[in-house]
Amino acid sequence: MAQLETQLADIAKHSPACQVLLTVPGIGLITSTAMVAAVGNPASFDSGRRYASFLGLTPREYSSGNTRYLGRISKKGDRYIRTLLTHGARSVLRSATVAHRAGREIDRLKHWALEVQGRTNHNKAACALANKLARIASGRCG
Repeated sequence: MAQLETQLADIAKHSPACQVLLTVPGIGLITSTAMVAAVGNPASFDSGRRYASFLGLTPREYSSGNTRYLGRISKKGDRYIRTLLTHGARSVLRSATVAHRAGREIDRLKHWALEVQGRTNHNKAACALANKLARIASGRCG
């Protein structure tokens, strides 16, 4: 395991896209290298929504006229990266909860995640945060 992790760290060190992805909260070494291996540069998409949709993290839309209905996430796309982003989002959500309970200062992303968790359940908040992390990753690489 240590040898594989060393190889991944070496790959990430030589990839500018991986270096940028590592600055996004919830995205670590494995997730960043997997995202670059699957897509190349996430900034190659027109928008963050298209990238999140490519990964299967956007809600399915049933719209008509002025009425918008959003369903469940589509789950179409790269299952492995979607899983990694969801686990990263759970980690960010957990750290936000711990920091909030301890009375420490939290950033805007974690504050938003806690608000979503307050309105819905933990799993929906994790999926919404994974969607947001994919959009942030696409925006930072651009």
